[in-house]
Amino acid sequence: MKRNRKVKILATLGPASSDEQMIQKLHEAGADLFRINMSHASHDVMRTLVQRIRAVEARCGRPIGILGDLQGPKLRVGKFAEGKVDLKVGQTFTLDNRDEPGDNTRVFLPHPEILEAVKPGHRLLIDDGKLHLKAEKTDGKSIVTTVVAGTKISDRKGVSLPDTLLAVGVLTDKDRADLDALLATGEFDWVALSFVQRPEDLAEVRKIARGRVGLMSKIEKPQALDRIDEIIELSDALMVARGDLGVEMPLESVPGLQKQLTRACRRAGKPVVVATQMLESMISAPVPTRAEVSDVATAVFEGADAVMLSAESASGEYPVEAVSTMASIASNVERDPHYSSIIYAQRTPPEATGADAISLAAHQIAETLRLSAIVCYTSSGTTGLRAARERPQVPIIALSPIVQTARRLSVVWGLHCVVTEDATDLDDMVNRACRIVAAEGFGKPGERVIISAGVPLGTPGATNMLRIAYIGSDGMSGV
Repeated sequence: MKRNRKVKILATLGPASSDEQMIQKLHEAGADLFRINMSHASHDVMRTLVQRIRAVEARCGRPIGILGDLQGPKLRVGKFAEGKVDLKVGQTFTLDNRDEPGDNTRVFLPHPEILEAVKPGHRLLIDDGKLHLKAEKTDGKSIVTTVVAGTKISDRKGVSLPDTLLAVGVLTDKDRADLDALLATGEFDWVALSFVQRPEDLAEVRKIARGRVGLMSKIEKPQALDRIDEIIELSDALMVARGDLGVEMPLESVPGLQKQLTRACRRAGKPVVVATQMLESMISAPVPTRAEVSDVATAVFEGADAVMLSAESASGEYPVEAVSTMASIASNVERDPHYSSIIYAQRTPPEATGADAISLAAHQIAETLRLSAIVCYTSSGTTGLRAARERPQVPIIALSPIVQTARRLSVVWGLHCVVTEDATDLDDMVNRACRIVAAEGFGKPGERVIISAGVPLGTPGATNMLRIAYIGSDGMSGV
């Protein structure tokens, strides 16, 4: 299945898209990998979805990535005697450790780590920012606040802390159980970590995962931005989770942060996913708003590796239409006459490594000679990542003998992944590349491709060779 676009589409599965037939329709409409949200999926549901994705993969003959999204710590207030209360701007309202029903003067906060960490002057945002409180006095057992904005609060509403660094990791007991269940299937390619605040948050997950999945850090806390370079270095990919980020930071700052994070990931050669409310109106409407189309287009123009659908594909009324609309927007942007110049203007110099030098040379040769494709052999996925970092205009065909590598690369910009055996010698390497390019519809007899690989063949991380070859009339290499 040939995609005529570079950016990838990550679709969330849910009640509207859980049966095998619908998963196949979403894949055919343009979804390159699927997200299973562990905030809502039980372990049995998760395993069923994985089996159905892999059945679709087997029928379609294309590697499909699977992302497991961990819930992370959910911070919520307790309950009220009447279920909800009305407040007044300027009044005092206390959050404390007394496990008793709340009223219009106080409420139980079942999170001692918050009571200990919040300092006077810190903001507390309740119910996605609908209620804004400012801490006045704290003693480790209670937080006395002033109501700054908003007048209502009800049972179990979420708490956001834009000014407070919590001394807790990102994994809850539920997350550890979910992570163990994901890893036990052996079928997940990525795990997304919610509410990452600092690079140390990745340590426990790394220790548990032991390289079996890629780690995708969700950036949705202002604290993460203070150490973003370290977080990117220790992550395998990033997700710009604009929902919670827009609650804890001024909404008008989010577009600029999205651009900064996208470019930082490209410099580092790490995939970046832009997520949340991209086609929100398509939850209940068959067409998006013009503003949503522009939002998706902006992410594509910026060179994001992937764009994500959440409720649009998980619980919306038009999941297939949402995926096909996103694919259509992306394809049209990539054909825009300004697209290549914008992408090129964002490029950064290659690092002083053999893989980067080879990838840069392949890009320049392919576009100078107007070759049909860049073919890279990659076992670990590193060569594919470095090739994609260059953002060439010609297609990149990533050949790997390891199906898990091909699946993990399904989130990476511009990579068309094919699982194939390792080449036995240089002739086989060239012939195999030419045959696959022709079979996948990226080149015709008489056209040329450029091939990058490592010698000795099959050595991970040893990309050190480029070869230009003609596609022969039989699909093999010509003279």
